Amino acid sequence: MTSPDALRSGPDTGRTSSTARETDRRTAVLDAALTTFARFGYRKTSMEAVARAAHISRPGLYFLFSSKEALFRAAVTQALERDIAAVEDVLADGERPLPERLVAAFDQWAGRYIGPLTRDVTEVIEANPDLLGDTAETAPRRFEELLTEAIAARAGRETAPALARTMISASIGLKHQAPSREFYRERMTTAVELLMR
Repeated sequence: MTSPDALRSGPDTGRTSSTARETDRRTAVLDAALTTFARFGYRKTSMEAVARAAHISRPGLYFLFSSKEALFRAAVTQALERDIAAVEDVLADGERPLPERLVAAFDQWAGRYIGPLTRDVTEVIEANPDLLGDTAETAPRRFEELLTEAIAARAGRETAPALARTMISASIGLKHQAPSREFYRERMTTAVELLMR
């Protein structure tokens, strides 16, 4: 006899929860991999070290990713896709003033990578662009497009690209100077306010 819960959940529930667990596992492995790459650098990171950090067997890691290069690319791609999604959400929030949304977008894109270990994440990504393929170019381009679209709604289409690029330049400079995420946010707030007058 079938239980009422089984009837309500439908026939695909077992497969769906299994797929969700696999996705969660893959996400956790990629997060652990990015942290490990940041800590030791790409060259010194071994698949064994990533497997230990991710609490997975080495054969299990090779089952998910055929090589260290594929693992690195997937880990960075996941991080960049997550960043872009967060930026899209922040900029779409029409309840907040545009300057506040812009600062929050920069904080999601760059500010969260300020600090001892997080700075290492940026450095390992920037040091290995050849391993990333198109991702190294498409994610920053998408970030600039999102900023430009948000700014254009207020400042007009003609000035929006220059404003977006200038803000990005300010962010890059601040990211390399900032001793803390709070410092970065304060200075980015000033830059955005000056540019959006």
